[in-house]
Amino acid sequence: MAKRQLKLGAVLMGVGGPGDQWSWKDPEVPGDASVDIDWYIARARQAEDAKFDQVFIVDSQYITDRSPNHYLNRLEPFTLLSALAVATENIGLVATISTSYNEPFNVARRFASLDLISKGRAGWNVVATGDGGTARNFSRDEHFDYEHRYGRALEHVRVVQGLWNSYEDGAFPRDKEAGVFFDPSKQHRLDHAGRYFQVEGPLNLDRSAQGQPVIFQAGDSEEGRQLGAAIADAIFTHSNTIAEGQAFREDIRRRVLAAGRDPEQVLILPGVQIIVRDTVEEAREVERARRAAPSFAQQLALLGRPFGWHDFTQYDLDAPFPDLGDLGKDSFKTHAEAIKKTAREEGLTLRQTVERFFGYKPGPFVGTAQSVADEITEWFEAGALDGLNVSITVPSEFARFVEEVLPLLRQRGIAREDYDGTTPHGNTLRGNLGLPIPTNIHSVTPEELVATAS
Repeated sequence: MAKRQLKLGAVLMGVGGPGDQWSWKDPEVPGDASVDIDWYIARARQAEDAKFDQVFIVDSQYITDRSPNHYLNRLEPFTLLSALAVATENIGLVATISTSYNEPFNVARRFASLDLISKGRAGWNVVATGDGGTARNFSRDEHFDYEHRYGRALEHVRVVQGLWNSYEDGAFPRDKEAGVFFDPSKQHRLDHAGRYFQVEGPLNLDRSAQGQPVIFQAGDSEEGRQLGAAIADAIFTHSNTIAEGQAFREDIRRRVLAAGRDPEQVLILPGVQIIVRDTVEEAREVERARRAAPSFAQQLALLGRPFGWHDFTQYDLDAPFPDLGDLGKDSFKTHAEAIKKTAREEGLTLRQTVERFFGYKPGPFVGTAQSVADEITEWFEAGALDGLNVSITVPSEFARFVEEVLPLLRQRGIAREDYDGTTPHGNTLRGNLGLPIPTNIHSVTPEELVATAS
């Protein structure tokens, strides 16, 4: 068995997302970084030179005037990653695409196209949209409730995966001498008729070198964890401590096993901000400045997002946190329930709740090169994570991680030295992550399918 090594993703956030309010003011960051393709290409190449596994593009389809800077004005993921595909050679390209407001056939075709353009480096971050206002951008009066959002998400992914199997390997002989371009016996219709979708197929694209794009998933609710256990090759999450990371990983592994899948083939990749300075104190000062909200009013506005952008200015700041009933149940439910529960159990006022959830909290990977490398090593060896998704805004800060921290991790054998192109799918995203190529169900016998599943 290959030695377990740290997986690394680069989250390209342009002018800064949640928890990184002020990076756009840095002289190194163009004011239009989130829509500047040259900025993205430079960052992707920087990550590829560091032998990262993938770049990751976050996305949403609803904004307000209170949304973080990067969210207000950013490129659409497929368009952006198609440009990065021809500007890079080895790094994976992961797009966030919602199952709530997209049709499976379109998603299957776009990802299959990106996968072929990039020669097998595409990945799909599956999300069930949390922002309820998105419904009004797609001709719906109401957002999907939790049951329908996650039921639709599971069926959506299964349909997409089925469409990705439309062609067996060898379906296109392209034999000019024999005059045979296509073998129709290796084309398969899907003929799916489900609760949410009816899709005939087949998809008009064959499989890439990695078979299918890698499935990523992010969602911490009960429904989100169940979805991740059922479909994901890798799961994005957030943990504040090693104990939290261990608990999350073990919970997911139990769910994956119950779903009849191999837990060793599902990676846990928390999102992190890494800040490296000459002293821990200096690094913490940079962190405090970066994470400080522009004003209390902005923090109060951001509190509304988990609750469907509820307006909290209508309440007395120094009165107990208001009774919101089931508000938030169809938005970011887990976050909303955590806020309500904490405020209730600790008797917090609205002002104290805002400060608790949107004030400065020190992160675990901030300090000197040595202390950051030690922290990453401890989390990795404790099984609290399989890799990191590193937010990237300021190039020189990322360079300090690459030039000062990564060499220490490589000396310890935790991070790899180079991409491994020795396997048949070694230069694909699955090759980067050490994941197997999915079996095309049309290419094996029923007996082989049973053996594969067991």
